[in-house]
Amino acid sequence: MAFEGWKARACRLKQEVHALYLASGDRRVPWYARVVAIVVVAYAFSPIDLIPDPIPVLGYLDDLILIPLEIALVIKLIPAEVLQDCRGQAASTLKAGKPKNWIAGGIIILIWASLFGFTFYHLSAMVMHR
Repeated sequence: MAFEGWKARACRLKQEVHALYLASGDRRVPWYARVVAIVVVAYAFSPIDLIPDPIPVLGYLDDLILIPLEIALVIKLIPAEVLQDCRGQAASTLKAGKPKNWIAGGIIILIWASLFGFTFYHLSAMVMHR
């Protein structure tokens, strides 16, 4: 019984993140809210966490606390009528099947690869100059 409740919450969270993704492309949303929405959606869908999951207890804090708090912040920044429209679109899209956006996935991978490359380059430069 408790598992079904968690499963329903996870489904609602997935729908809410998809609605935020849709809202990030809506011109009725202020630019700053779109930027925050894009960052939150990218972080929610990113396979790399701020706190790695293998760290006991702390590893799941971002999944259980940070992401819902970030979503709540973005919801407050988006106009209610836009959010309602996007929630409806997200619900119909998720009922039809999982949405696929290869461009967004590619951008997320590119960002993480760039950050890794930047970090590796600067760390190796620091080691070489010692």
